[in-house]
Amino acid sequence: MSLRPVTVLVSASGAPGTAALLRALRENGERDVRLVGTDMSERSVGRHLCDAFHVVPAGSAPGFAEAILEVVAREEVDVLLPQSSFDLQGLADHRDRFDVPVLVSPPEAIQRSNDKAECYALLHRIGVPAPDFRRVRGAAQVDAAARELGYPERPVCFKPVFSSGSRGFRVLDPDVDRAHQLLYERPGAVAMRLEEAVELLPDEGGPDLLVMELARGAERTIDGIADGRRVVLGYPKTREAIRAGLAMYFVTLEATALMEIADRIVAELGIEWFFNIQLVGDHVIEINPRISTVVGQEDLNLRYLGVKRALGEISDEELAVLQGRVRPGRKALRYFDQVEWD
Repeated sequence: MSLRPVTVLVSASGAPGTAALLRALRENGERDVRLVGTDMSERSVGRHLCDAFHVVPAGSAPGFAEAILEVVAREEVDVLLPQSSFDLQGLADHRDRFDVPVLVSPPEAIQRSNDKAECYALLHRIGVPAPDFRRVRGAAQVDAAARELGYPERPVCFKPVFSSGSRGFRVLDPDVDRAHQLLYERPGAVAMRLEEAVELLPDEGGPDLLVMELARGAERTIDGIADGRRVVLGYPKTREAIRAGLAMYFVTLEATALMEIADRIVAELGIEWFFNIQLVGDHVIEINPRISTVVGQEDLNLRYLGVKRALGEISDEELAVLQGRVRPGRKALRYFDQVEWD
């Protein structure tokens, strides 16, 4: 017998993972799921893929939480599932005002995860490998920090302390071939010389920046559902074929050591619900307390299981039993699609 229909609100429904997430929620094999999308842009693909759609302010705007509360009431939403890092803090700060489950970590966990400098300091403190770093502001401090970390003998990198994905990320490499970038690479190349970065930055002040050791090696992530103390259900995977800052190919892994790292991070930060932890080589470089790209299985629908958990239909103990279903070697290939309308 099928379960009662539910309505799920998916915020930032213009995000690259929207189509796969919505499909997984619809094709759950148990019940009808009505999908409500929200986004700050009318050109969000969620307008075309969801059953209902609403334009709301940006996640960082003062009126964001109030707008989402109105949509939840109007559409009789049962579960709220945020997709974007930019929506998390605004929802976390107001999650007690919602009468429905909001799949977001507590405010402090969001803040500590998003502050890359605080996050790296925390990782060093609990013995999890993370890049050496300096928190700085302005061109002079960037220059000094880069040289402390070994530039120009070795490349380093920097990015804003508060950022998402590859926004603002640049490799500082004295050997970068600018002519090759100009003639053969797409706009937005991430490598530049320190002198070029210093020339563009204000002498003093400006945003907080993280100048750090350049992590090298294969990229891997751990994805899952957490309860604030441990990983309830999750798995590691590779992260490959980067295009426009997004990984396009993934392979699930059997890696106990990575799951142990995820448990330690979840416990230290108090992460709840969906999470994504990214490594380059042996270094943890990103902690995202939100849903990210998930490798689906016909017998393990992680996205939908998070909704069931929010509804109280499956316990953490039952989710933990499902860990044995994770299939190492399962692959996922992302691709671009499009919609047309008049």
